[in-house]
Amino acid sequence: MLVLLPAMGPADPFALPDFGSSADSLMSRAEERDLGQEFMKWVRKALPVSDDPVLTDYLETLGQQLVAASGNPGRYRFFLVEEPTINAFAGPDGHIGVFAGLILAAETEGELAGVIAHELAHVSQDHLMRRFEAQKQMALPATALLLAAAVLGATVDANIGAAGLMGVQGAAAQKQINFTRANEEEADRIGIDTLSRAGHNPYAMPGFFQRLAKTTRISDSAAPAFLRTHPVTTSRIADAMNRARQHGVRQRPDSLRFHLARANLRQRRESNPARAVEHFEKTLEQGRYRDETAQRYGYALALIRAGRLEAARQQLAPLLEAHPSQTEFLVLRAEIDRRAGNPQQAVRDLKGAVGLAPGNWPLNQAYAESLMAAEKPAQALAALERFVALRSDIAPIYELMADAAGQAGQRALNYRYRAEYLYLSHALEPAIRQLELALRLEDLDFHLASRLQVRLAELKALERAREARD
Repeated sequence: MLVLLPAMGPADPFALPDFGSSADSLMSRAEERDLGQEFMKWVRKALPVSDDPVLTDYLETLGQQLVAASGNPGRYRFFLVEEPTINAFAGPDGHIGVFAGLILAAETEGELAGVIAHELAHVSQDHLMRRFEAQKQMALPATALLLAAAVLGATVDANIGAAGLMGVQGAAAQKQINFTRANEEEADRIGIDTLSRAGHNPYAMPGFFQRLAKTTRISDSAAPAFLRTHPVTTSRIADAMNRARQHGVRQRPDSLRFHLARANLRQRRESNPARAVEHFEKTLEQGRYRDETAQRYGYALALIRAGRLEAARQQLAPLLEAHPSQTEFLVLRAEIDRRAGNPQQAVRDLKGAVGLAPGNWPLNQAYAESLMAAEKPAQALAALERFVALRSDIAPIYELMADAAGQAGQRALNYRYRAEYLYLSHALEPAIRQLELALRLEDLDFHLASRLQVRLAELKALERAREARD
């Protein structure tokens, strides 16, 4: 729903001409980053943003594939919102949220990819900036609040948390930034082109929108949040179908990870583990599933939640035999071993997998968690330091590093990595305080102290620049 990033990248034979606007110079890169941080503070206060590495990594992988196909590279972060709402939105600095309800409502991976591609098209065409140009004199915190209010008002029950406090403001903002019909049609056309170039069926996007519209009859009260913020008309569907026809039908099988993510979300949706187990038992017995491998994976997850570890292990064993390098299955096996009191086995199993995939977030996190459970926090910290040398922007990893450093008796590193976690969690001032505490420690290593001083100076410079802009 919300978009902000400027168009970038090489010429594209399918892209529409961009004649520019004063919005192109509305915000510097630093201001955009600050706005994104303020925006995400409000989103996290009101929405259950997931830090699950397996699910988030799947969304990141799918999203970055679409970014690469779009011809508009940029800085994007894809995250999961664990709500049953059928919606997705993009915010400042490339933060794109996908709701669990949308993943479950999508019957194919192409349908899910179609929604994400549509949001990316809003981003590349600066639709939000051009609608929001009148507010360019507002301070960044106020702008972020208005943007977040619009998102939260559209996607969350008005009586819940921060969204309730901003209900009236959100309603006003929503009217101000809702995309025009021309914006939506443009995002459809460019999104369909991206979808096709990424290898998905270009008909998936208009087909999904049409199916949602028929299911809900476009009623204001019944329509999914996505359709309320992206209204579907007969002419819009016809235009989108015509655009898809230019590419032709493509039959691409869904990835296994798509089905695994859906099975995971289905079992998480059931708050009672016993009922989740019962659901998967019945569907497996009756053959009511799209993918048996994914269904058994969901069953194993539900069994773990119910405390039935050996039953879960029995379900997982044939899945691992058929897919020995599948991230989801390796992480699940390690979790079973840790819960069964055998983290050493998890460490042995994961060590080789991490060596083969050093940049894999879920595997590295599971490996570090297993080392810590095996009372080897120093090794866990060393493993994570190797990982962040490859991927330095994952907040939960720094939180785990801070815990490992604390368990290893490394107080200065505990403060240092807690600071990075807070910074990536959009809490600049608390991050600065953590570094200041680290520098007050006695007998601090000279080289570490120098690195801490440099990082503290960087964060304080960011703070001063933000204050000057506000």
